[in-house]
Amino acid sequence: MDQQKKEMLEALSGAEKVLIGIGGEWKLKDDGRDVRLRCLADEAQRELKAAYEALWDLVRDKDYYVVTTVTDGAVYDTDFDSKRVVAPCGNIHWRQCSKACTKDIWEEGEVPEDTCPHCRAPLTGNTVEAENYIEEGYLPRWEAYKKWQTGTLNRKLVILELGEGFKTPTVMRWPFEKIAFFNRKSAFYRVNRQFYQMPREMGERAGGIQADSVSFIRGLAERN
Repeated sequence: MDQQKKEMLEALSGAEKVLIGIGGEWKLKDDGRDVRLRCLADEAQRELKAAYEALWDLVRDKDYYVVTTVTDGAVYDTDFDSKRVVAPCGNIHWRQCSKACTKDIWEEGEVPEDTCPHCRAPLTGNTVEAENYIEEGYLPRWEAYKKWQTGTLNRKLVILELGEGFKTPTVMRWPFEKIAFFNRKSAFYRVNRQFYQMPREMGERAGGIQADSVSFIRGLAERN
């Protein structure tokens, strides 16, 4: 694994673009509305916070974009630029009408009594877990991500897919594989405790690493 870490650091050093995917291994133990990464004291959560800090340190000087399927909003409590982050599965701290009577999305605490001002129905988290998920919450950032993505072709691109499983493979896993396949200058690293395997056709430019992605990134930063 030390050789894999060395190769990844070298690839990041020479990268023109970095695409980061953050999956379920990075989920807060409790992703309820009152839980924020910056306020946690639990040891496991401190490790997660340290991993986010380490990841930021690795790419802070790069042209990066972050795609996350985690809905706890933790990435927004880090130094990552929120304009370079997209959360297609939503964010528990964004609020929507539980009846979806409007496409409006509110910040947490923005609406008195957490009740829809249009129909008086309770608000709920703007995530895929909502009965009527309102996708307008993430679509502006998704459009920005697609525009950024077009600029990666034929550029030295490093793709880091961290801890993503198969719950929503159309968001990250399969699209990342396609991006790496067509960009012959790319290097693709998939880090996961269980689902680290890479398609054979990806060749030597892609590497699957069987490891807890949170611990791996922390160790990568320490090596750096």
